[in-house]
Amino acid sequence: MGESSTKPYLIRALHEWCTDNGYTPYIVVQVDANTFVPMAHVQDGQITLNVGTLATNNLLLGNEFIEFQARFSGKTETVSVHIGAVSAIYARETGAGMGFEVQPLETAEASDPPATDMAAFASSSSAEGQATDPSENGSSGPETDPEPENKRPRLTIVK
Repeated sequence: MGESSTKPYLIRALHEWCTDNGYTPYIVVQVDANTFVPMAHVQDGQITLNVGTLATNNLLLGNEFIEFQARFSGKTETVSVHIGAVSAIYARETGAGMGFEVQPLETAEASDPPATDMAAFASSSSAEGQATDPSENGSSGPETDPEPENKRPRLTIVK
């Protein structure tokens, strides 16, 4: 993303808005070769991820990548998504959010791993914001379930 994009700032702002209002922030990601997510949860080339503080561990909403650990089917996974692959962020409870144009990662960047050392990232832990398994506490963890028909996100495309 050569020039400074507003996309990572808008994602962080909407994440904060969701958190401040008690909503669960979800991101929709177009999966490609530079997206590190549990492939078993990818449907139709995309994945919807719960990026709430209770569902993630070591969440980093960076300018180039979104990185965190979360539980999928009871197994802790490390997730890394480049900002360009995020097509939306929204509040699960209300559907309010914002859509984005998907921008493929440039070839030069595609050959380089994310800026974070993934081995160190995967082995680190934090008492605050521990990844949770939805079956353990009844809260909602990373989900790939489609939204109910009556709660479709209302999205606006931003360039």
